[in-house]
Amino acid sequence: MSEDAPKKANVTGKLVVSMFAAVLGMFLFGYNLGVINAPQKIVEAFISAVYLERSGQEIDKKYRDWLWAIAVSIFAIGGMVGGISGGMVANRFGRKGGMLLNMVLGIIAGTCMGLTKSVRSVELLILGRLVAGVNCGLSTGLAPMYLMEIAPVAIRGAAGTLNQLAVTFGLLFSQVLGIPLILGTEERWEYLFGITVIPPILQLILLPTCPESPRYLLISKQEESQARDALQSLRKSTDVEDEIEEMKKEDMATRDEPSVSMLQVLMGKEYRLQLVIGLMMHLSQQFSGINAVFFYSVGIFEAAGVAEDDAKYVNLGVGVIMVSMTLVSIPLMDKAGRRTLHLAGLGGMFVFSIVFTFSLLARSVGEWVIYVSIVSTLLYVVFFAIGPGTIPWMLMAEIFGQGPRPAAVSIGVLVNWLASFLVGLIFPPMQEALKDYSFVPFTILLAIFWLFTYKNVPETKNKTFEEIAALFRGGSPSPAEMEGHLVPVVPVGHEPETAPQAPETAKQAEMPAAAEAVPKHPKKTKSSDSLKTPEKHRSKEDHRHKKEPPA
Repeated sequence: MSEDAPKKANVTGKLVVSMFAAVLGMFLFGYNLGVINAPQKIVEAFISAVYLERSGQEIDKKYRDWLWAIAVSIFAIGGMVGGISGGMVANRFGRKGGMLLNMVLGIIAGTCMGLTKSVRSVELLILGRLVAGVNCGLSTGLAPMYLMEIAPVAIRGAAGTLNQLAVTFGLLFSQVLGIPLILGTEERWEYLFGITVIPPILQLILLPTCPESPRYLLISKQEESQARDALQSLRKSTDVEDEIEEMKKEDMATRDEPSVSMLQVLMGKEYRLQLVIGLMMHLSQQFSGINAVFFYSVGIFEAAGVAEDDAKYVNLGVGVIMVSMTLVSIPLMDKAGRRTLHLAGLGGMFVFSIVFTFSLLARSVGEWVIYVSIVSTLLYVVFFAIGPGTIPWMLMAEIFGQGPRPAAVSIGVLVNWLASFLVGLIFPPMQEALKDYSFVPFTILLAIFWLFTYKNVPETKNKTFEEIAALFRGGSPSPAEMEGHLVPVVPVGHEPETAPQAPETAKQAEMPAAAEAVPKHPKKTKSSDSLKTPEKHRSKEDHRHKKEPPA
């Protein structure tokens, strides 16, 4: 499907319900991410009280802080476990089946955390946070995969944005409920954790009414009739043969390799380019510094001169802006494109991280500098929501074929959670050491990620999975490919072949227009050299690429 003439999407009630059911897991992820911050002092007092009841002695402050740190950070440890397991679960139980099993973990986690105060057990809180992490780690792999595979091509970007929208809604919801006027009190804080059982219960009710991923059924399970039924249910139409045929083409390309392990994805040269791009996208999300804002925003605002009570409400503003801008990005995702929005997001974050640093350095100049720091932080969050907050999750699922997709998504989720854990662990001592310059490392990394994206990341909007796979078959995508044209990559220093001389592929036969668009002398840039498959391997790959899965 060309970028210029995307087929109109048929958004049906069944498709909407299926998407909503899938992103409930991401809502729970956002909620669990933010719920632990607001009641920190209350939970620390609870830890001290339980220790006194058990031992008859006052708890040492360092030991209490250590228990609190475990309760916070063990969520990320569980997320890594869930993330690395996602591909195996998706292959064995299916995307829908995996989400159903995962919601049982969500209910167990919510029950443990909700009973913490009643049974006077700090260990139960820590266990609940661990299980919640596993649950959310699985969700961050399964939900994007399911959405990418059930959504029509024309709205696949918007569907992927729903993941981040659900996360931001969950984060904001936890911030609102955590204020003292609602559940952030000594009497009611257990309900703040206990209500996390509601989303998985709702998901367990809705998911059985939703179809399994048609792409999983046809390609992974070889159940064409079931895949057709699922697709007809999602599209509310019997005219689904074009999509079935597109899936069959991908099936033909991946038949020799029905499933791929994580080790094969990590070691296989044919997946190296996609893997590097996908992991750099995930790292650009976490090492942008956004979690430093999420985890420590109240402290950051206080350091900038905002009063403690005011800082908590400014923090709510961060959540509101995240939700609002993610809503704005939904229609943009399939119009402006993933690459463009990611570049815009990273560029904006780069600029406003510099502004924020200068506001910290100049806060003695006058009270107006406080407002500069607040506005720069909020705009920093705006640009995160436009691109980096959403795109890494969907792009990792888009650039891999059906065979390696589950394993690749698992690797991406693992790296994302690990990076999030490292930022949460490193930022406090980094802030202590660098003082007002604590965001400078993130500014440098943002510049690096922007350059990498500009040089190496292709545009995937309005393309089928097979068309995206074609972008990677000859090596690194060129600038023309980034604009949406399927142009074979030609190594610098070699004469390009014209369209009639190029090796005929199934995709070229189906897309004569794309073949005719091949220029005689494409512009040679550094981007067409980046991360390239060596020339000595290309002739072999071109000769056998019909038998190999798409990279």
